[in-house]
Amino acid sequence: MIRLRALALYGVQSSAGIGSSRMAAAMAAAVTPRGSVTVVGNSPYDIAAFLRPQRAAALPGVGPAAARSLSRYGIYSIGDIADTPLTTLQRLLGTAVGRQAHTRSHGQDDRLVVPQAAPRHASAEHRFDTDELNPDQHHQAVLGLVDELGARMRTENSVCCAITLAVRYADRRHPTRTRTLTEPTAHTPALANTGLTLLASLGLQRARVRAISVLAERLQPAETATHQLTLDPTDERIRDLEAAIDRARARYGYRAARPASTHGRAN
Repeated sequence: MIRLRALALYGVQSSAGIGSSRMAAAMAAAVTPRGSVTVVGNSPYDIAAFLRPQRAAALPGVGPAAARSLSRYGIYSIGDIADTPLTTLQRLLGTAVGRQAHTRSHGQDDRLVVPQAAPRHASAEHRFDTDELNPDQHHQAVLGLVDELGARMRTENSVCCAITLAVRYADRRHPTRTRTLTEPTAHTPALANTGLTLLASLGLQRARVRAISVLAERLQPAETATHQLTLDPTDERIRDLEAAIDRARARYGYRAARPASTHGRAN
């Protein structure tokens, strides 16, 4: 039904994977051509028959660097990982990653499937009309993006734990920078400080920039986050102003109120 609706509403052919765990279903979907479905049986034999022939890097949690490390010791497939003693994997990959790889290579994944779970990240992108050389325009674009993300997260009552900034150059290079926040937040000034720090680290003074995107990562419910109180009354006034802007936007639309630093930013 999901595949039929995607095709009818959006004209998109999709693939689907079915398995006894999140890992099995996701891996089945990854190897399924569009318009098809792959079903991994529930028996240990069916799970092993599906997992073992696949390359090591296909196992969730084993990235390209870990796969290269394993290949130097003759471990190329998920079956090879399953046959390797746990202590050996932990020496090669580290204690936590080694244990996780060992467990998952045997088809064990105890992560829960949560219907309508909150997204793990949120993103916003600004594309320039022409390749942009002006650092002030780069600066203004980042401020606009973090303002948009902050407003969106506050509306959804969520906060993020890290910010990733990605820049696409005219020559199609796509460098990224990531920084973990000092505390989970959706407060626009905190996001802006981090975003501008990441922008400065890229050194774009002479770069021809085609697009900039900001990713708010590791989202979590706002009620689970803590905020370090300060004795600076300015911080409280800024947060009160931010709440007032959010109320105005909820009533009149996002463009009803914007920081002056982002005014005039192209869409």
